[in-house]
Amino acid sequence: MDLALLRTFVTVHRAGSFTRAAALLGLSQPAVTSQIRTLERQLGRPLFLRQARGVTPTTIGDELAHKAAPHLDALVEITETGLDDESSLRTLHLAGPPEFTAERALPALTELNGEDGQGYALRASFGNAEETLEGLAAGHHDLAISTARPRGALLTASTLCDEEHVLVAAPKWAGQIGSGEALETVRSVKRAPAFENVPVIEVHESLPFVSRYWASVFDSRPAAPGTVVVPDLRAVLACAVAGAGLAVLPRYLCASALERGDVVALHEPTVPPLRTYFLVVRTGTLAMPHIARAHEWLLRAAADWG
Repeated sequence: MDLALLRTFVTVHRAGSFTRAAALLGLSQPAVTSQIRTLERQLGRPLFLRQARGVTPTTIGDELAHKAAPHLDALVEITETGLDDESSLRTLHLAGPPEFTAERALPALTELNGEDGQGYALRASFGNAEETLEGLAAGHHDLAISTARPRGALLTASTLCDEEHVLVAAPKWAGQIGSGEALETVRSVKRAPAFENVPVIEVHESLPFVSRYWASVFDSRPAAPGTVVVPDLRAVLACAVAGAGLAVLPRYLCASALERGDVVALHEPTVPPLRTYFLVVRTGTLAMPHIARAHEWLLRAAADWG
């Protein structure tokens, strides 16, 4: 059986679409369709059911993908890393949001890299959920950390951890807003009038973090526009410490600043807003030892991140 046909078949199976598979393979859609038809003729069985949007594998298609995909991935790994494992380092390509990847994932993987002498080369890139998942699907990354769970059979996601969000500001703003008891009153009436005159620091003009917090805690939308907008949560924290206004930040990112008193929590809801991170791979690639090892290590490390 032609390995090129199998490679096309596995790509279609993972992508769930001839069009998507063609883009990933660098082929035209008619070429992909022709290869799948050739493979179906050789096997004498249909492998996919054509639908209005994409394709769905038949039972025989699922069975073939389950058997063939790990071996094809292993062959790809051999061609990418070379035959001399003793003199070649495997390269692990990781993608994710800049702050979480830098503060959490990369330190954990660096620790893994030297824990038993079985090192590998590590390459990281930053991006939002859409960018990282598209890059993973296209084969640019081995692992992706995403706040969105991917759909379809092309990618497989595992829950990595939950991230607690905290409403913070420099101490001067807490003094102007009022006491903790007053803030609890604000929570009880489902409004946030005490915060309406406080400048907002955010990562985007749409106020994604503040809006999510307001909707979850106060059941409303923030009234103040973004006064300072910077595309990195670490810069948001620095601006909050400098007294530029309030911000909603992951607790792991501002925990040290809270302990030092550089910022204070303006509000402590009974149930804090959470955001879930997922660890995502292309389906079948956990058969590659270096990807499986990093995947397992990150999941284990996440258990201690709290």
